Amino acid sequence: MTTQFTTLIFVLFTIMSAGCIRINNIDNHSQTFLAQTFTTVIPTQANIEVLGSAAQFAVLGGSTVTNAGASTVTGSIGVSPGTAIAGTPIKQIDGEVHAGDPISLKAQNDVITAYNSLTNQIGSINITGQDLGGMILVPGVYKFNATCTLTTGILTLDGQGNPNAKWIFQIGSTLTTGLNTSVMMINGGSALNVYWQVGSSATLLADSKICGNIIAYASVTLGSLTELKGRAIARVGAVTLVANTVSIE
Repeated sequence: MTTQFTTLIFVLFTIMSAGCIRINNIDNHSQTFLAQTFTTVIPTQANIEVLGSAAQFAVLGGSTVTNAGASTVTGSIGVSPGTAIAGTPIKQIDGEVHAGDPISLKAQNDVITAYNSLTNQIGSINITGQDLGGMILVPGVYKFNATCTLTTGILTLDGQGNPNAKWIFQIGSTLTTGLNTSVMMINGGSALNVYWQVGSSATLLADSKICGNIIAYASVTLGSLTELKGRAIARVGAVTLVANTVSIE
């Protein structure tokens, strides 16, 4: 038995002992990837609240925030330097509304700091070209040189029993999730400790259930009835809602 094979058996035994779910449904490629990421580097700033004053916002746009349908938002809504919150009135807002005021401006300035901090995290594992569907990822920093996709199925984030576990996804260009896809968490961790740093725009297609703080340079678009446990933040462009549920609680 080779040293590499012995190591792989040990890693898989350790994961199964820790209560990791869905392992029987992972294909051979994903099993190999799981073994590779088991010892991934924890973010160097994992205990720092990177969002600053932007943390109060569930939705924060740069140019506009646009809504269609009966969206509900738990957390504040803001836009800056734009001033428009347009379209159908949002059905329910459990928070404050700040359109082009000093509070939303300060939040956007803090977003720039957060975006740069996430971009500069070291120790990332490059998984460019791999779809997130069916993967189980432990806390760490994951990098896509260009597009990041979750085309079908479920991305599982395994907190390994750590309630403060963090995941950072460094995405060079776009983030796209498919219809009826989801991000689920097991063994601890919080959706608010998941960060998607997106180099251009993020598009979440309809009927998806996604976890994490999406911080896009350009725009964030949520498809009809998609649920986001976290934040939709666009630095320079629009956040577009279509009968969505967005919550930071």
